[in-house]
Amino acid sequence: MKVLVAVTEVTTVDDEFEIDGLAIDDRYLGADMNEWDEYAVEEAVQLAEDGVADEVVTATVGPEEAEETIRQALAKGADRAIRVWNDDCAAADLLDVGAKTALLAGVVAREEPDLVLTGVQSGDAGFMATGVSLAADVGFQWAAVVNDLELSPEEGTADVRRELEGGVEELTTVELPAVLTIQTGINEPRYASLRGIRSAQSKELEHVTPGELGIEPATIEGALRLIGMAEPDVESEATVLEGSAEESAAELAAVLRERGVGVEG
Repeated sequence: MKVLVAVTEVTTVDDEFEIDGLAIDDRYLGADMNEWDEYAVEEAVQLAEDGVADEVVTATVGPEEAEETIRQALAKGADRAIRVWNDDCAAADLLDVGAKTALLAGVVAREEPDLVLTGVQSGDAGFMATGVSLAADVGFQWAAVVNDLELSPEEGTADVRRELEGGVEELTTVELPAVLTIQTGINEPRYASLRGIRSAQSKELEHVTPGELGIEPATIEGALRLIGMAEPDVESEATVLEGSAEESAAELAAVLRERGVGVEG
């Protein structure tokens, strides 16, 4: 059984930053593996350790600089990695859900996995749509916001528990091959061991271009355009209460009375 995990490198931003045109100044930016994808990688590696998965492959849409992040997944136990990129990707204003779906679908067609895991969302763009869009594109069954997973390879099914709105959870079974979007908390992502870090350097990390996956440049261009960037206006204020518990309680009561809270009309 082969498991394919979509791994994204996301941009991290300092608490204080400056905007430079349509981007945040590079001085305030960093990069790391997407938080949700860390849980997806851990789930796939645990499946391999349990003897359920024979191979764990990661797929990343990103430039060469993303390889450091990709090797984090290899250090945690993934067997090999694929990075998809070319100049057309670099020139795109924004790689939207449609573009990423097409690129990942190309990897799925090439690798023919039995199970695809993605994070529920990315910590930067946060579309929350790529996993489900990918399932629709490749014709796989899917389940989103999965926080518990049990595979039955012999039966060709996955029993999943997924979060719904309002704190409701749903238990359902999907047939393989399937795409599952993984929620944080499904497991406890491991830290890469020194041995894992060393072994990651010798594991295969293959670079392929969209053209090699049969993806046309027009598909990468996408339909979304970034036309502006600005810090949101902040219109709230906070009152800090100091002193003993009794003094703070009295001050809080006074503030609430001033704002009409608890006052009978």
